[in-house]
Amino acid sequence: MECPEHGPRQIDVPWAESGSRFTALFECVVIDWFKEASIAAVARRMSLSWTQADGIMKRAVQRGLLRREAIAVTRIGIDETSYQKRHTYVTVVSDLDRSVVLDVQEGRSRQSIDSFYASLSPLQRGSIKAVAMDMWPAYINSTLAWIPEADRKIAFDRFHVARNIGHAVDLVRRQEHRLLRKDGDSPLTRSKYLWLSNVDRMSAARKDRFEPLRTSSLRTARARAIKESATMLWSYASRGWAQRGWRKGLAWASRSRLAPMVKAARTIRKHLWGIINAVVLHTTNATAESMNSKIQRIKGRACGYRNRTRFRHAILFHLGGLDLYPAVAAHTKH
Repeated sequence: MECPEHGPRQIDVPWAESGSRFTALFECVVIDWFKEASIAAVARRMSLSWTQADGIMKRAVQRGLLRREAIAVTRIGIDETSYQKRHTYVTVVSDLDRSVVLDVQEGRSRQSIDSFYASLSPLQRGSIKAVAMDMWPAYINSTLAWIPEADRKIAFDRFHVARNIGHAVDLVRRQEHRLLRKDGDSPLTRSKYLWLSNVDRMSAARKDRFEPLRTSSLRTARARAIKESATMLWSYASRGWAQRGWRKGLAWASRSRLAPMVKAARTIRKHLWGIINAVVLHTTNATAESMNSKIQRIKGRACGYRNRTRFRHAILFHLGGLDLYPAVAAHTKH
């Protein structure tokens, strides 16, 4: 409207949100399309500029975050995911019980996770009973500083521990393979994925080939036996028994005279307290790892993001469990 005294003036209307150039119903349609296609594809289909389409997603996420209830989260997962090439990351915090993303922070430094913890009230931080993560010092130090009794709540993810041991087995295989090739044919030729695979998931043909290697006197077979014994150490219910079992397994690895296994045992022993927490709390970062896969699909559908803020909005839009629709259009949704 145009005021004779003040000139053109904006007024709120019942069919659109303040500051939006589109009706609420139109934004609802665009939001529904965002769930099926990239911003660029939706913009083309709806005759919008990329900036206009991005603005609708941004407003949807902002209203969703404002509406999010301050619930008491009890188990969270912290993981990094790649944003661009050359080791550029964002930190993703997930609610492991509800399988939703709580926050996305730039980088994977201590400040990244400090920002998330600072956004919580003391009561919310106190309600956290388990924090699943990998053995990244920045995440560990931040959690120890912000979460009460964090040394009993930090749970180092089983997947990352297994990957550490698996990498050591592969190093043993490579070293032994080089030595055996000097003396002629090596039985380890083209066997890399046999040593890294789960026997229960192998085909009959692969099992037949792997069994003689597995039961041989090869150094790699000894390293694999240590790895297999470690997989059985996650079933303990008692903290005391878990500690005794893991210390016994680490002692075996340390006495193996296999340098990669000794190094892996040293790393695990340093972080054993968090591994024991993961065992007795029955907490893994599997939900966060699943989120990471979904995030990579979101990034792939958009052919990547050049702006971290827009990447954050996309993650929260699709995985944040947010109420995204304009309130003024709620009655038109059904």
